[in-house]
Amino acid sequence: MLTGEWVSPARPRPPLVIGLDAGTTGCRAVVFDRTGAIVGEAAEEYPMSIPHPGWAEQDPETIYRAVLASLQRAINSARIHPRNVSAIGLSSVLHSLIPIGEDGQALAPALIWADTRSAPQARRIRAKHDAQALYRRTGCPVHPMYPLAKLVWLQENAPDIWHRSTRFVSIKEYLIYRLCGEYLLDLSIASGTGLLNLALRDWDDEALRIAGVERECLSPIVEPTTILPPLRPEAATEAGLLTGTPVVAGAADGVLSSLGIGTLGPGEMSAMIGTSGACRIVSDSPRTDPQARTWCYYLAQGKWVIGGAINNAGLAYRWVRDSFFDDGARGEDGYTRLNQLAADTNAGADGLIFLPFLTGERAPYWNVDARGVLLGLNLRHTRRHLARAAMEGVCYRMYSVYRAIDEVAGPVTEVRATGGFTRSDLWVQIMADVFGQPLLVPAVREASSLGAAVLAWIALGELKQLDEAKSLVQIRSIFEPQPDRNKKYARLFDLYMKAYWALQEVFQEIAEVQREWG
Repeated sequence: MLTGEWVSPARPRPPLVIGLDAGTTGCRAVVFDRTGAIVGEAAEEYPMSIPHPGWAEQDPETIYRAVLASLQRAINSARIHPRNVSAIGLSSVLHSLIPIGEDGQALAPALIWADTRSAPQARRIRAKHDAQALYRRTGCPVHPMYPLAKLVWLQENAPDIWHRSTRFVSIKEYLIYRLCGEYLLDLSIASGTGLLNLALRDWDDEALRIAGVERECLSPIVEPTTILPPLRPEAATEAGLLTGTPVVAGAADGVLSSLGIGTLGPGEMSAMIGTSGACRIVSDSPRTDPQARTWCYYLAQGKWVIGGAINNAGLAYRWVRDSFFDDGARGEDGYTRLNQLAADTNAGADGLIFLPFLTGERAPYWNVDARGVLLGLNLRHTRRHLARAAMEGVCYRMYSVYRAIDEVAGPVTEVRATGGFTRSDLWVQIMADVFGQPLLVPAVREASSLGAAVLAWIALGELKQLDEAKSLVQIRSIFEPQPDRNKKYARLFDLYMKAYWALQEVFQEIAEVQREWG
């Protein structure tokens, strides 16, 4: 385990840690005390670039600058001296890819999880190789989301960048390098690349051959509770922290969300809706699905997370707001108005069903060509029906993932809700009604950041086991499913699934048209 030297403080340090979460659209630094209470916090946003249909890129340097700014502002918000920060625990998004040159500079923007440009490469990998065996070893279905297919695309379509690249890293590794001076990768992020052999906890030889990369081009893998080299002087100065402040490797934001809300026992599921959405269950061993509907990623201390993520959750709801309600009600005010209109609409949106596949789809059917559909539209329907149908459509999507996980790692006995959608009581109630299961909403607002903080406490010896995190989690509210609405949603969910499967050929053809005309 790597350790850093502390700068001697003037007085004993309380066990304050910062959970730093670098997400898709922004980062958040949260200062926690040992009870899990938030002492200070700050957030910074950064843009996503979509230069072509199916592409999704971000500038890694912009993300790094946002990280430094959020750290400094969080310290100021907490009104503490930097000496009182015991460590920083890291959380970040999965599935990103950045080519790095000999000088350590990024040669191109980061290709993030929403980037599906490598769809042809993923199809070819599935056709030429035993995709099911590859999935069983890596826990990742062959899909353009994963760096495996992204690497093949880069080699074939950007040969100049490919030949100048000396290594390939994720956003997490890039941040670790800029903060600590070394390229290291936690096992959690590594498990979401499609390149890691889960049983060996090392890079998979066949996956590397398919991707066309040597081991030397990838970072050494460390446990999520590893203390990394200490914070570099330049980074510490800009972040408002002390040189040598320990940095703990941490894990992926999704699996840390499960840790942060305390869903660690058998049958305890987390259901998250943010920009994307996901359902997850923690397991004592890696598990895969014979139908390849789910993925399997590492958490820490021998715990694995079986789950499925969807592209179009809060992203779809935001699209509805921006496309149909752009009349002065923007930001949170726009969402408040949208929620009010949806609440004034009957459950089931009077027979309007929204298939929210605006950016293709991931779990459970991994169809990159799926496209959005409004089914049942008639003259009676208005914008308020669309607002309600968007909420319901996302919950139908989540329920399809719920059912797959229930088969693979269940049975599901408890569901805890997390993510931005918990700010809407209506949306949480709709999910409870669709799932037919009570939804518990924890009081913690920043689950991934708290999960990163827990790993930092474990690394420092303040905690010993992941299960101890459950004592930090309080339940804010419980939403009970309503039988009449559950019955109505069960009928509409069946129609939703029939429409999805009936449109497979149409999805493929319209996706081809969009790519040609893009």
